[in-house]
Amino acid sequence: MLFDAGGRIGEKFGVYSEADGIDIRGTFIIDPDGILQCIDILPAPCGRSVDEIIRRIQALQHIRATSAKEVTPSDWRPGCSTLKPSPDMVGKVWQFVEEQKGSPGGSKTQQPTPPGGC
Repeated sequence: MLFDAGGRIGEKFGVYSEADGIDIRGTFIIDPDGILQCIDILPAPCGRSVDEIIRRIQALQHIRATSAKEVTPSDWRPGCSTLKPSPDMVGKVWQFVEEQKGSPGGSKTQQPTPPGGC
């Protein structure tokens, strides 16, 4: 997180409000290769969740570490089941998520279940 006095960075990302002289709440996750992986822009009255930003970073790090051979379902946290992308999953992601939750053979990255659950 950073403070953007003068809005120079905010202008580049399209979140600087010249009328108000401030950046709109924008979160940009950029990977080590300089590729923008996630954008989240909220109006000023709406608060951000630091926990959700950290969760997204962790998910993106996991995907990068597995060369996208494992992907993360919604609300994924380290230690939770991941998914292995395939054409069979198209339109059935929730079915795969539920099967992995109940199956000891689901792809688990760590044990035990992390705080906050999976």
